Formats: sequence, C-alpha cells, structure tokens
Amino acid sequence: MKQKTSIRFFNNVPIRAIWDEESLSWWYSAVDLINAITNSTNSRRYWNTLKSRNNYLKEFIKVCKLTSRDGKRYLTDIIDEEGIKQVLLLIRYKNNDALTKWLKGLMNPLDEQSKEKAYELLESHILDDIEVGTTKGLQQIHAYIFGGLYGFAGKIREKNISKGGFIFANAIYLEETLKRIDNMKEDTLENIIAKYVEMNIAHPFMEGNGRSTRIWLDLILKKNLKVCVDWSKINKKDYLEAMEKSSTSSEKICLLIKGALTDKVNDRELFLKGIDYSYYYEEVD
Repeated sequence: MKQKTSIRFFNNVPIRAIWDEESLSWWYSAVDLINAITNSTNSRRYWNTLKSRNNYLKEFIKVCKLTSRDGKRYLTDIIDEEGIKQVLLLIRYKNNDALTKWLKGLMNPLDEQSKEKAYELLESHILDDIEVGTTKGLQQIHAYIFGGLYGFAGKIREKNISKGGFIFANAIYLEETLKRIDNMKEDTLENIIAKYVEMNIAHPFMEGNGRSTRIWLDLILKKNLKVCVDWSKINKKDYLEAMEKSSTSSEKICLLIKGALTDKVNDRELFLKGIDYSYYYEEVD
C-alpha cells in the first residue's frame, strides 16, 4: 500500500509528514518540528537530548522511513498532535496558537482542499489526457484543482487583475495573448521558460494561476525534454523575486529552474513534494 506523505511548512521550515491509516492522523518528523520551533543549530541533537531526558516521550513516538534531503530514506522519529503537545510543554514554546491552527489546517481551508485535489491528479491519471502546452490544458488542470471550490474554476477571466502593483494582461486582449502563447516554441529549456513566464504575465484565471501553471510547466518539460522540476530545490524567496523580475528578464528564473531539473519524471513522491512546495510559494508570510 502506498504511503500518503506530505511536506508541511511552519515558520518557513519544511516539516515532513506521513498519514497513518490506523489512527487516521498525520504524524510529523520530530527533528523537522524541532527545527521549525527552536533556534537550535543542531535540531537532531536537540531532539535526541530532549528524548533521552524525558523517557516518557517514547510513548508518543513511532519510527518510520522518510526521505531526507539527499534523496535517501532513513529511519526517523515521528510524533502526532498529542506528541507535539508534550514537546511544547517541555520546551515552553510561546507561539502555541499559531502552531495549533497549523496542525488543524485552519490557515486556509480552501487551499487545503485544493491541495488534496492536486495530489489526486497523479492517481487519477487525468494528467495523461491533458493537452500539454496549451491554454486548454492549463484550463483542464485549473478546473480539476479548483472545481467545486471556485465558480470560475477553469474559466478565463473577464476582469483585469493585479498583484503587488503589477498589472497582468488586460482582459480585453487576453484571448489574443493566450493564442500567441499557445504557439510559442517548446524545443529548448530557454523557450519553455519563456513560454511559462508569458503565461504567468497573462495570469488567465482570477485565482490559482501559480499553482496550476507550475504543474503545466512540468508537463511541458516532461514531454519535450524528459525532465521535470524538483521544486524543493528552489527557495521560496528566490523564486518569488525571480518571477517578479521575469516580466523584464527571464534569466534568473531560468537559472533557478535549470539548477533544479531532474529526470525522475515518474517519481510519485517527487510529484507530491512539488505540490507541497508549489502551495508554499503562495502562502503569505
């Protein structure tokens, strides 16, 4: 049976998580959690010391294999919500309310629901039938992820929108703009990134453009270059700054993506991790 794994972010720190069918709950990497809520320079040592000095913590710990940054799987201590509460009592963490909301998934319920649907894209095989590299294909992705959550899911916007002072493509000319993007070349990485940047500038939907367009980009890369992006290798701040500058120069975003390319195009865990990071990019700090 395939494990349901996820990367969750707290205080901008990635925390590996795994779903336990028996208890119907998420279990989190103890070391990752310590890294997120303390200023320790060695979170592993911090956790091991905490565990050895408080023997009763073993009641709240399970051990399983999780993928590390080096791509290998190692035995790792995991704890559930009750275990996290015990840890917080021991270290006297001051931001309990924020962590409690994070654990309950109350930061943005719609985002949580659409993320679950994004995960399902892989298992549903819908990606096999999507029209790669076209506006229609992007609409198919958007409609699946946000269907039932937004009335405009999969629909090209008819209103003008802006973000951070940047005005996206005028709705009046959007149809013409999207036709031009559809016809852009996909023969090299540089051309594919140029197409991705132009679609971002077009921003064809009222909401959810980034999350759906990153999946769209990966499909283009897989089809034409037999690679995809390991989004976990691209820092959020670097990505947002590169995309902000991409309207005048795509050099920085091209370099970031080039450095994160992998040939693991059929890796299930990589796909799910990519969704986690993609949603993380959209979180407001």
